[in-house]
Amino acid sequence: MPRPLKQLLWEWRGVWITAPAVTGVVILLRLTGFFQSWEWAAYDQYMRLRPYEEPDQRIAIVGIDEADVNEIGQAIIPDGTYAQLIEKLKTSEPRAIGLDVYRNVPVEPGNRELLQVFQSTPNLVGIQKVVGDSSREAVAPPPVLKEKGQVGANDIIFDSDSKVRRGLLQVESSNGETLPSFGLYLALLYLDAEGIAPKPFTDNPFIWQLGKTMFTRWQANDGSYVRTDDQGYQVMLKYRGGEKPFETVSMQDVLKDRLPKDWGRDRIILIGFVGESFQDFIFTPDSSSLFALPKRMAGVEFHANLTSQVISAALEGRPLIKSWSEPVEGLWILLWSAVGAVLSWQGRYKRGIRQISLGRMIKPILAGGILVGSTFAAFSLGWWIPVIPPFVAISGAAIAITSYLAYNAGKIRETFGRYLTDEVVANLLENPNGAKIGGERRKITILTSDLRGFTATSERLPPEEVVKVLNLYLGHMADIITQYQGTIDEFMGDGILVLFGAPTLRDDDAQRAIACAVAMQLAMVSVNQEMKRLDLPFLKMGIGINTGEVVVGNLGSTTRTKYGVVGSQVNLAYRIESYTTEGQIFISESTLDAVGQTVKIEGEKQVQPKGIKEPITIYEVGGIGEPFNLILPKEEEVFVELAAEISIHYSVLEDKHISNTRFEGSLTKLSTKGAEVRSPHSVAPLSNIKLNLLSSNNQSQFSEDIYAKVSEKPTSNESFYIQFTSLPPTVESILENLYQSSQVDISLG
Repeated sequence: MPRPLKQLLWEWRGVWITAPAVTGVVILLRLTGFFQSWEWAAYDQYMRLRPYEEPDQRIAIVGIDEADVNEIGQAIIPDGTYAQLIEKLKTSEPRAIGLDVYRNVPVEPGNRELLQVFQSTPNLVGIQKVVGDSSREAVAPPPVLKEKGQVGANDIIFDSDSKVRRGLLQVESSNGETLPSFGLYLALLYLDAEGIAPKPFTDNPFIWQLGKTMFTRWQANDGSYVRTDDQGYQVMLKYRGGEKPFETVSMQDVLKDRLPKDWGRDRIILIGFVGESFQDFIFTPDSSSLFALPKRMAGVEFHANLTSQVISAALEGRPLIKSWSEPVEGLWILLWSAVGAVLSWQGRYKRGIRQISLGRMIKPILAGGILVGSTFAAFSLGWWIPVIPPFVAISGAAIAITSYLAYNAGKIRETFGRYLTDEVVANLLENPNGAKIGGERRKITILTSDLRGFTATSERLPPEEVVKVLNLYLGHMADIITQYQGTIDEFMGDGILVLFGAPTLRDDDAQRAIACAVAMQLAMVSVNQEMKRLDLPFLKMGIGINTGEVVVGNLGSTTRTKYGVVGSQVNLAYRIESYTTEGQIFISESTLDAVGQTVKIEGEKQVQPKGIKEPITIYEVGGIGEPFNLILPKEEEVFVELAAEISIHYSVLEDKHISNTRFEGSLTKLSTKGAEVRSPHSVAPLSNIKLNLLSSNNQSQFSEDIYAKVSEKPTSNESFYIQFTSLPPTVESILENLYQSSQVDISLG
């Protein structure tokens, strides 16, 4: 596999795994019908939010209510009244009349008159309940209209939540007879006058053309439905909506000639019950509301909506509600699962692992808003596209990845420790070979720091105090190193090894290393203030920085691994640091070249560290410019002449060992940080020495061990300057008193 592809697969592993997995779970839940009620609720909400259409003037309703019954004076309206009503409607020349009233048995008086009306009205359509159910049995049609073939099925399909979202265009009876629905029959009578009739679109009986629209039979798993009853030729109902989608008049308005004579011309007129006492009502998507009681729709109005839908589709191309195939809907869910996964996975470590929280869910939530908006727009165009499963997929993918990252963050912290920066840890994770043993060559900048004379100081303190000192010091330093995006490779007692450029390589590694060093030295002020408050000895730190090629990676075995660096450039960084005294920062020439003009150099010196064949130049840093703007304060060191020299003997430290050769000398001058030593035995600059003060009477040793570094400050052949790196408290007190008294003598003199 090509390396770029392998890297891509690894970098986006969370997406490749999460998106298909979440999609699979969502699809399985959907197949069980788990989301069906939620998707119905979304469908209903979309139906309520869409713009309502203008009332359909082609259809009118003669509604029978309690006032009409009271006017007639009978609880059941007799056949004669219906005969009179239909005759009056015929005079206005409608295209079709639909009688949404069961008339399978005579209701006297007037049955003969009604039969005559049935016989003489070719555009009259009666009803038949074809399919019986648990609450109502099948109801036969009026025999006369049945013989003439002027009967439509008025069966209604209820979903499990008792709402009506689908309508029937055709129904098959128990004896195998196929009947058009009441609404379709009326629509076809209307369209016949327009010269429009249904035509088979293909050999598929489920698809046929009517005017401008192709009708497709609704299947058992279309839309959000799961294994629903799909008997008969079903379509989704697209209610016109609004308060009065059709003009409605009372039966008495017609019987008492309160309407214009041409009121019903070229219209479809439906006759049906609209009064509460008749219990001919259904719930529709428009029935539900958060702030009002559910509204019901009269059965006759339902049939009017179905009729209007067929006519509008045929004449105007009004879109029917369609849905995608199941495979396409599966891809739709996968798409949004991938969106949720990508948005949660993308930039997962840009702000560090600590940022893994609910805030990472904002983008997926915005994506959910886009999903809702796009599916609503599609719904307005006639497409019922799933919204709940993809929304769950977005949320599920986002939650899964966020949970993984949160869990992973904890494991990372546990594995790599407190002092690795979040970005460094993230970079390790993004490298598919990040956990393998081995390394690679890379040019990085190495920073080493060490406390001057801390070994001697720790010998004078109880172990508990030593730990307290180290924790306070290392805590301050670690915070600064993290701030400058350094990688703490190791704590070695009081020493720190920091990498800039591993694992994350940046263009400004050398600049940040120097800025970090300056910030560390500046922070020693607050460290020592804390030391003073705790009655602990002051600390003095030196820092060395080198830039060069090393091998960086995971060192160790499969059971124990450490991320680190090896190479001569690491050793050189330690050597450079060994030349520092209190508050100093030395850098190599390679680091200076990498930084450029932004660094402030206080001085330079030629040194030949152990193991280096040729002398090298190291540079003392006084600060760094833009964008860090950090400057070390420069204190002028003032030496005062002692009234009486202090005898000493001293030995040179060779590496970490004290030479057996002891030399004699005396302190002739003092400063707050060092002294001038008079001795016939010269010592090379930057050497470390151990010295003891001697008693003036018997030349016996009376002080504890003092450690110092020979300075490069020029002097005569018989003397050299030193800077103290470790002073025992008693000796520090003696020297401070001598320094103060010598200053007084100078001022008096």
